[in-house]
Parts: sequence; C-alpha cells; structure tokens
Amino acid sequence: MEQISVINTILVPKGMEETAEKVRNEYIDYFRQQAGFVSSTFYKSINRQNDDSVNYVNTVVWSSKAHFDAVVNLCFKNAEGKNKDGKRVLGKGFPEPIKVNPDQYIVIDKTEI
Repeated sequence: MEQISVINTILVPKGMEETAEKVRNEYIDYFRQQAGFVSSTFYKSINRQNDDSVNYVNTVVWSSKAHFDAVVNLCFKNAEGKNKDGKRVLGKGFPEPIKVNPDQYIVIDKTEI
C-alpha cells in the first residue's frame, strides 16, 4: 500500500494564530491514537498577507488511503465533517473566520541527498 499525505493550507486572520495552532495540535493528538498515522509537519509562513493574516500548511501522512478513510469515513458525507468518533475532521474543526483547504496527495517524486 502506498502512503497518502493530507495537506491543508490554512489562512489565519491576525490574532487567531494561537487558536489555529491549538486546534491543529488537538487534531494531531487525536490522529496519533489512530491506526495508520505516520507523521505530521506544521509550517507557518514567515510572511504576512496584505490584511495581516498568515498562511499555515499542515501535512499529515497516513500509511495508506484505507487508514485515512477509516479515520475520516463519514466526513465526506455530512456538512459538519464529523467522523465515527464525532471528531470534526477535514479542516472543519477550525473556527471561523479561519479558512482551511484540505486535499489528499500521493508522492510521485522525492529527491534526497
């Protein structure tokens, strides 16, 4: 099985950085307890947008698409994005006006030294 990376871009208004980071960390604590969780990396832009908001990128790697699906299961089918544990996933657990754009990717090329 091939790993799957869930990559979320997150646009956070000024003053909500602490909230966004706290929500993300709560999700990672939950994901760590799930079968198939491999890793997560969280990035924060060193630049601000014109409105002083800041971009984040969060990656979560799962050992397979099946493991990912087991965690998000019903989320694709309901507006609140709740999974079997009642956890709002797919970026739906972040409060407004934080904007999350989730997507799933597979590695097609990796360069290392």
